[in-house]
Amino acid sequence: PAMAQEAAPVLLVVLARLVSSTWHEGSGYYAAESHTNEVYVEEAPPEPALDYRRVPQWCATLNIHRGEATCYSPRGGSYRSSLGTRCELSCAHGYRLVGPSAVQCLPSRHWSGMAYCRQIRCHVLPAVLRGSYVCSAGVQMDSRCDYTCLPGYQLEGDRSRICMEDGRWSGSEPICVDLEPPKIRCPDSRERIAEPGKLTATVYWDPPRVKDSADGVIKRVMLRGPEPGSEFPEGEHVIRYTAHDQAYNRASCKFSVRVQVRRCPVLKPPQNGYISCTSDGNNYGATCEYLCEGGYERQGTSLRVCQSTQQWTGSQPLCAPMQINTAVNSAASLLDQFHEKRRLLVISAPDPSNRFYKMQISMLQVRGPSRRHPPSQCPPSRNLLTTLPPQQAACGLDLRHVTIVELVGQPPHEVGRIREHELSLGIIEELRQFLHLTRSHFNAVLLDKAGTDRERYISPVNPDELFVFIDTYLLSEREAARREQSGDPCE
Repeated sequence: PAMAQEAAPVLLVVLARLVSSTWHEGSGYYAAESHTNEVYVEEAPPEPALDYRRVPQWCATLNIHRGEATCYSPRGGSYRSSLGTRCELSCAHGYRLVGPSAVQCLPSRHWSGMAYCRQIRCHVLPAVLRGSYVCSAGVQMDSRCDYTCLPGYQLEGDRSRICMEDGRWSGSEPICVDLEPPKIRCPDSRERIAEPGKLTATVYWDPPRVKDSADGVIKRVMLRGPEPGSEFPEGEHVIRYTAHDQAYNRASCKFSVRVQVRRCPVLKPPQNGYISCTSDGNNYGATCEYLCEGGYERQGTSLRVCQSTQQWTGSQPLCAPMQINTAVNSAASLLDQFHEKRRLLVISAPDPSNRFYKMQISMLQVRGPSRRHPPSQCPPSRNLLTTLPPQQAACGLDLRHVTIVELVGQPPHEVGRIREHELSLGIIEELRQFLHLTRSHFNAVLLDKAGTDRERYISPVNPDELFVFIDTYLLSEREAARREQSGDPCE
């Protein structure tokens, strides 16, 4: 015992040096100057050299910043740092314990380990393309970050993320996508009047106004329908435009183009005549020409025009039987009456008893019964073609606008006539000279409507042969179309 008493002061000095410690910021408690983060594991001394029960504070008092130490001492609750005291360490909300969760006061007057409370922090969230986020408490635990997108974009994914206890963000990173179609506005619908003489109208318009709500970029605009400046026929037409943005969102719009044709009342052809009209016949600007059948001539205006007021100019003419004036001073004046109206078949014979003359007149039947020669007086020649029936031959002449002029006999008894109209001797002579017709034998000359010599015959001409020649070479396009349309009324 005496030796123990003598050694005690030396041991206390050593222990006093051991408990000389320094406070480390963030460590949570005091430790020796040469402390580390390592947990000390020491073996208990074989024989304690000191009565530990008489030392109430053996280890340094634990004080954890942002945390708490719950200690259990063998000597009771008043001894929080006596030898053998065990302390359980914990951190405040938002902090995480770094180090052992429990320490014990060792005979070496050190705690068995070191620990401190570190603030729980998440990593900084990456920037969002075409969007942003706002956090309630930065990157600390429980901080809530709310995402928003730029105008025109929509958020796909989590709208909010929370920093959790494990230092990670909840959910996943959202993205901002362009789901909104572009805005497109078509021009207003319009109505146009067809142009004069046409059934169409040329319509122009400005391209549609297109705007993208996101990045403002329009990839393409497609048109379904005619281009601006096209000619539109009568009726209503729908024009559609479709716009695509860079995200391939699309929007469409449409408008209509209506073309109206102003029309006049439908004209009726005159009796013994017909009408030839341009365009559609009764639309604004159409011109209609009145024409008369063979043997009739027009009395009144020849052309009528459909006006914008939807009324025709002029009044309807008549087709009256053609009047032949033989009391003229020259053959030219006589022929002028037939210009553009009739074709002439001029028949010349030395005398009325000429067999060719009688055969020709019999086949054509150009005059009334009182002047018709009986066919028995002049039997047909065997080398002639079979003749048409007299009624059909006469109908064919009238259908093809052919008038017969007869020059028969020798002066001073020479006779010239057109049907029942007698010609003067002076006009007969001028006709013979103009057409180079001799009085010595039978001749026939076919003149067209312009008075041009088109064909000559030195023997009677069969009506079939005559009609084929006229239909092939002398009919105008209008006459041919008219015949094609109406057919042959002689049949």
